[in-house]
Amino acid sequence: YQRRVRGEERAMAGFLFQSTRNFLCRVGASGKIGSLIGEMGCNRVMVVTDKGIRQAGLLEHGLKSLEKAGINVTVWDDVIADPPAELVNEAVHIAKCHGVDGVIGFGGGSSMDVAKLVAFLGDPDCQQELDEIYGVSMCKGGRLPLVQVPTTAGTGSEVTHLSIITTGGQEKKGVGSPQLLPDWAVLDGDLLLSVPSHVTAATGIDAMVHAIEAYTSASGKKNPFSDLLAKEALGLLSAQLTHVCGDGASDGAARSETLLGSMYAGMAFANSPVGAVHALAYPVGTHFHVPHGHSNSLMLPAVLRFNAEHPLARAQYAELLAHTFPSTQARTEAAQCDAFIVGMEELCTSLLPGKNRLRDVGIAESDLGVLATEAMKQTRLLPNNPREVGLEDAKQLYAQSW
Repeated sequence: YQRRVRGEERAMAGFLFQSTRNFLCRVGASGKIGSLIGEMGCNRVMVVTDKGIRQAGLLEHGLKSLEKAGINVTVWDDVIADPPAELVNEAVHIAKCHGVDGVIGFGGGSSMDVAKLVAFLGDPDCQQELDEIYGVSMCKGGRLPLVQVPTTAGTGSEVTHLSIITTGGQEKKGVGSPQLLPDWAVLDGDLLLSVPSHVTAATGIDAMVHAIEAYTSASGKKNPFSDLLAKEALGLLSAQLTHVCGDGASDGAARSETLLGSMYAGMAFANSPVGAVHALAYPVGTHFHVPHGHSNSLMLPAVLRFNAEHPLARAQYAELLAHTFPSTQARTEAAQCDAFIVGMEELCTSLLPGKNRLRDVGIAESDLGVLATEAMKQTRLLPNNPREVGLEDAKQLYAQSW
């Protein structure tokens, strides 16, 4: 491939980009899942969700759609945040006992992550156990038909090949295989109208971090598609997050734009993976039960400043300014980079007031060393960061965030 950069022809490195096969994005789209999964030949499906989603009535239109299509439904609503491995195994067992031939993930990232693993491990032909598929491309064989319906604009799990699970040692491990990519991502902005502002804020920042880290990924997988999607995601999310967290909470069009931005960010980072913000946020979530998006917001400013000392990351942050904060003017690359970092820090502060430091979420200064040690275990993520992060660096980043 050839591309023109500043007037010069340069060879473009080859790349692989994978995503969900089909997308349905419209108000009321969740009422179509019966026909979608029925067209895949399913007669007995399992809906993987959590009790909050069920009690809020968000499943109603989807379940009516499945009933109308004549599909037998098992609703399993035992998903919890940071789902542990034993919970996944329980869900797989129930799926097998009910003989399900299709899976629907309905909820936030945790529900969709569990649904992916149920669809794979619950396939009658699957010969693998959960412990055998941690890592990259460890899944062998096919899976059951899978439809994902997100109810938050944050994780982008509906378009990724990743599932994040908490193991017995309170460590997060990932399963990353193409088999986990869903058949359908169904985006229905109406499902977000009742999401509380603090959840909207945290999940929205999570999506923005996905886009930022995808754009600056040093994984060797950074590619033009991910770059385009990351920039578009940041534009959509930065334009709408403050609005939907305030007076625009019931603005369905704005909610749909955040959902689309989240999906774009998910597509970006699934193919150009995230780095140190996520690596340092994971221990905060697993050890102190801070929601994932909020954990990312706590670590983001310090990691951005740390990375900005690397020339390439500094240039990339400068490039993102115009897409994220288009009204902010800065002439030099250094000024653009600084403005981008300040803009993101101010956005986090305004969306999650009073909860912007590690100390604000119950973490003691004496806990920082443990967090740093745990962060070093994130060997899947740390190499993707544009600047190397060692143990002492991690300690300093946690201290700056405390």
